Amino acid sequence: MARFGMKMACTFLALLGLLVTGMAPLAAAPPPRNTDLVGNDVSWPQCGKTLPSGQAFAIVGVTGGLANNTNPCLSEQLAWAVRSTGGTAQPKVALYVNTANPGHAGSWWPSSNIYPNVEVANPYGTCEGEVDLACSYMYGYAKAYDDATIRGVASPGKYFWWLDVETGNSWQTGTDLNRADLEGMVAYFKSITAGVAGAGVGIYSTGYQWGTIAGTVPSSSPLTGLPSWLAGAKTLRGAKSNCSLPGLTPGSPVSVTQYVSAGLDYDYSCP
Repeated sequence: MARFGMKMACTFLALLGLLVTGMAPLAAAPPPRNTDLVGNDVSWPQCGKTLPSGQAFAIVGVTGGLANNTNPCLSEQLAWAVRSTGGTAQPKVALYVNTANPGHAGSWWPSSNIYPNVEVANPYGTCEGEVDLACSYMYGYAKAYDDATIRGVASPGKYFWWLDVETGNSWQTGTDLNRADLEGMVAYFKSITAGVAGAGVGIYSTGYQWGTIAGTVPSSSPLTGLPSWLAGAKTLRGAKSNCSLPGLTPGSPVSVTQYVSAGLDYDYSCP
């Protein structure tokens, strides 16, 4: 009992000293947690699956793996995307589209500079149905027009559009033809997003795939300087590191980097 009384007395004196000096008893520090804001990108492979929550931003695939079809879950995934919390340099919701240049192997190939009922200003001349620069440009322009107008995207001009450029799609062996195709897409998306804050167009790829498909981009190309979204990292740390890599085209800032975790695509907004 005497030892218990002495212990109580010491405790009382210690608390009294804290009150006199204005200090409070020390509390245990909370465990550290990851404060990095990251986003997610989703498309047709996530149809019917539970999507993550609390994402800072979302990038939704408009097409369904090929350049000429539609993501069957587009409306549901857009409804999920608008619940993004924000807080990064990226818009809360952005879109991406598959790209390709199939030539005559595709289900459709242009034969003029008119699409759909408007004559398109073509920097490569007149398309007459050949697999050349002029028709490659028109194919890209037409695919971008379709992505914005027939796939169910309301107010397409308010979004940032990413061009998904991967070797898994159909491409020509001539990188100049593929660049012309992508330039046609860029021309259309720029025409509908011009002057809209947060809207625009950029390129998603890896350095290897981009080099294989598009080759060296000349400084005069409309592809020059477009923001880059780089794939290839396996961790958030790797994605952060990839922000310091060169962009896909001359003068291109690396805006977003992607990494994969537990079967989902995560995206980091570069500083």
